[in-house]
Amino acid sequence: MKQLTTFLLLLVNFSVFAQLQTPEQFLGYKVGTRFTPHHRVVEYFKTIAAASPSTIKLQQYGATNEGRPLMVAFVSSAQNMSNLENIRSKNMEMTTASAKSSGAAVPIVWLSYNVHGNEASSTEASMLTLYALADPGNTQTKSWLQNTVVVLDPCINPDGRDRYVNWFNSVVGKSFNPAVEGREHREPWPGGRSNHYNFDLNRDWAWQTQIETQQRLALYNQWLPQIHVDFHEQSYNDPYYFAPAAEPFHEVITPWQREFQNTIGRNHARYFDAAGWLYFTKERFDLLYPSYGDTYPIYSGAIGMTYEQGGGGAGGLGVITENGDTLTLVDRAQHHYTTGISTIEVASKNATRLLAEYEKYFRDANNGVGEYKAYVIKMGNGDSLRVQALTELLTKNGIRFYSGRGTGLKGLNYNSLKEESFFLSDADLVIPSAQPKGALVKVLFEQNTKLSDSATYDITAWSLPYAYGLNAFATKTAVSGLEPYSLRKANNTQLADAPYAYVIPWTGFNAAKLTGQLLQKGVKLRFITQPFTSEGKVFPRGSVLIIRAGNQQADLWSMVRNAATQANVQLVPVSSGFVDKGLDFGSSSVLPMKARKVAMFTGEGVSSLGAGEVWHYFEQVLNYPITLFNANDVGRLNWNNYDVVIMPDGAYRFLSDKPQADALRTWISNGGQLIAMEGAVGALSRLDWAIKAKKSEDSNSKSKDPYVNLRRYDDRERESLKDYTPGSIYKVELDNTHPLAFGYPGYYHTLKQETSQYEFLKDGGWNVGVVKSDGPVSGFVGTLLNKRLRNYLVFGVQELGRGTVTYLTDDVLFRSFWENGKLLFANAVFLVGQ
Repeated sequence: MKQLTTFLLLLVNFSVFAQLQTPEQFLGYKVGTRFTPHHRVVEYFKTIAAASPSTIKLQQYGATNEGRPLMVAFVSSAQNMSNLENIRSKNMEMTTASAKSSGAAVPIVWLSYNVHGNEASSTEASMLTLYALADPGNTQTKSWLQNTVVVLDPCINPDGRDRYVNWFNSVVGKSFNPAVEGREHREPWPGGRSNHYNFDLNRDWAWQTQIETQQRLALYNQWLPQIHVDFHEQSYNDPYYFAPAAEPFHEVITPWQREFQNTIGRNHARYFDAAGWLYFTKERFDLLYPSYGDTYPIYSGAIGMTYEQGGGGAGGLGVITENGDTLTLVDRAQHHYTTGISTIEVASKNATRLLAEYEKYFRDANNGVGEYKAYVIKMGNGDSLRVQALTELLTKNGIRFYSGRGTGLKGLNYNSLKEESFFLSDADLVIPSAQPKGALVKVLFEQNTKLSDSATYDITAWSLPYAYGLNAFATKTAVSGLEPYSLRKANNTQLADAPYAYVIPWTGFNAAKLTGQLLQKGVKLRFITQPFTSEGKVFPRGSVLIIRAGNQQADLWSMVRNAATQANVQLVPVSSGFVDKGLDFGSSSVLPMKARKVAMFTGEGVSSLGAGEVWHYFEQVLNYPITLFNANDVGRLNWNNYDVVIMPDGAYRFLSDKPQADALRTWISNGGQLIAMEGAVGALSRLDWAIKAKKSEDSNSKSKDPYVNLRRYDDRERESLKDYTPGSIYKVELDNTHPLAFGYPGYYHTLKQETSQYEFLKDGGWNVGVVKSDGPVSGFVGTLLNKRLRNYLVFGVQELGRGTVTYLTDDVLFRSFWENGKLLFANAVFLVGQ
C-alpha cells in the first residue's frame, strides 16, 4: 500500500510538472525578447492557476475603460489557500481597536506591476515571479509560502500598457535597434504611461478618481497587506532603485516602517552585489505625497515601497545607455523579478515581527494619530453637495466619519489660521483621528504638512478642506457622543408640478451637472445674474430657472424632477415670476442659456495630463459632449462649428503662425468663447492680447553684496529650490459678482504649481481671481519665489468683440480631485459670455 501511495504521489507531481509551463514554453519566446500583450499575460496566469488549483487562486476585480480585465493572483501553500478567507478576516481583525493576537494570522505581500503602461518590464517580470512561486520543484519559494500569502497584480494599467506594446510591436524591425534615435524609442502622443483618460494612476491612490483605482482599492482595503511593492521604471540611464526611500518622510511614518525598509533593501543589495548590478537607495524617491503606490499603503499600515528599474518608454527591447552598455528588456525583467522574490523572502523570514508590528501600528492608530483629536467640517449654506462628495471619498478609503452634536469647542480655523472657539452642530461632519486609518486621516486633513526636506517629488499641499472648498476646524479635544452621519439626498419625486417655475440653486457642481443634462434634453433655461428672494427663500447669482414658457414638452416637470433627483439637486418650486427682492424672471438681466458645442485641443504640443483632465471631466464627471481635435490640424478646423474651445495646458506652436492666430481671434470676436488653461495662458501672453506675463526681477542684481553670486557647486540643488514650488495652496480673492465665480464665497483656494505669474488685466478685462500680498496657506514655496508670488492674476476674463477669453492660470481640475474647481470650470463653459 505504501509503495502504491508513493507511486501515486510521484504520478501527481509528474502531472503537475507536465502541465506547469514556464513563461517561455507558453509564450513561445523568452521573457524580455518581445513585449507581451495584456490578454496573453492574463491567459498565462489562467493557465498556471488551472495547473495549480490548490496553491493559486485568481480573482478578477474589475475592468478598465477599454474593457480589459483587472485581476490578481493569490499564491500560497495549499494549507493557507484552503484557509484564505479566514487569513483575510484575521488580518482585518488586527486593524481593529479590540484586536487580539492570533496564531491564524499570516503576513500578506502584495506586488503591483505596471501602473505606468510604458514602464512595461514589470508585467513581464510578474510572469517569471508567478512561475517561481507555482513551481513545486522550487524548494525556496515553497518554504516561504508556508507562512506567507503573496498577491500579484500583473498589470494595474492594461490600457496604457497595450497602447505602448501595440505601438512598439508595430514599429520595431526584425531585430530591435538599440540606437536611442530610432523611432522605436520615441513614443507618439500621448504615450503609454497613462490610462485611457491620460491620468497618472500612480497619483490616484487616495483620490480614486479613475475606475482602475476605484476597483483595485475596493479589493486592497479588504486585505490591507503588511507589505506592498509598486514596480516602476525610470530613465534608461539610471541604475536600479529600491528602498530605503529618500527624505522627506511624512512624520506619521513609524520607526518600524523606516527600519524594515532598510531590512528589505539590504537583502536586495545582497542579490544585486552577487550579480554585479548597479543600484542606489535613499535618493530621489521620497515618502510624502499620499496618493502614491508606496505612501498610500504606508499610511494604511503597510511597508510600502517603490522599485524603479531603468528603461521606460524609451527603453524598447534594448537601448544603448550613456555609458555605452546595452540595456535589454531581458535585463529589466530579471531585475524586477529579483527584487520581487527577495521581498517575499524577507517577509517570510520576518513573519513574526511583521505581524507583531502590524498589530502595534493599528493599536496605536486606534488611540489617535497626531496632536489633533478630530477634524470638523462645518456645514454652511450650499455646502451639502461638497460635503457629500467628501464623505464618498472617505468611504472609498475606509475612513470613518460621524455627526456631531451641539457643543462648544476650540480649534484651528482653516480660513483664519487662528485658534478659535466654534459651535459643533449635528449637521457638521466629524472625522476622528482615533481609528484604523488614523494616519491617513491626519495626512489628508492636516492644514499644513511638515517637511523634513524640501526636495520632494510631488506637491506638498493637498489638505482636503481646501480642495473641497469647505470650512474646517482641527481640534485637540476628543469629541464624544458621535452619531452615524447621514446626509439627506435630494428627493424631488414628491414635488408637484411647478406652479410657475423650478429653480436650481447655483450652490455646487451638481447644479451645473443637472444644467448640462437639461440643456442636452432641449429644455429652455435661464439664469439670474443678481441674487433674488422669492417666497422667503434667497437664491444666489447663477441660479437657473426652468419656466413653462418656451418649454412645451408634455412630460417637462416629471422629466426635470427625475433628472434633478439623479443629479442629487433639490429643486425649489416658485409660484410667481414676481419676486420679493431682486430681478423679476422676465428681466433682460435674466439671461437665456444655450446648449453650447464644446471642443478641445489635444495632440502634440498639448499636455496629455491636462487634456486628459478636461476629457475625463466632460465624459465622466459632467456628462456633457465634447469634440477632441489635434492641435496640429488647427488649419483645417472650422471654428464656427463650436461655441466653446478649450486650450488645456500646452505650448500651442500654431499661435506663432499669424494667419492661424488671427483666425482664432476672429472666431472669438464673432462670439466664440475660448478657455485657456495654465501653459496655454503663457502661449497667449506672447500675443498682442490683454494677458501679459509679469516680468521677474533678479533679486541678486539689486543686492549690494559683492559676493552674492558666489555659490558652492555642492549646493546647486538646494539653491534651485529657492525659486521653486512643487505645489502649494494660496488663497485667491474672488469677484463673485462675475459669472466665472458664481456659486462661490469671496475666496477660493488654488493649488499653485507654476512659477509663472500674470499681470492684472486692463482694457476691458475682468480680474475675477487674484492673489494680493498674502503668502501660501499650505505647502512649500522657495524663499525667492515666495517674495515674487504677490499681486498676480489667477482667473480672468477678457472681452474681445462679441466673445470672451477665460484665463485659468492654475489647474482647477487638478487630477480630478480638486473638487472645488469643478464648478468654476462649469461656469467658464456655461455662464461666461452668455
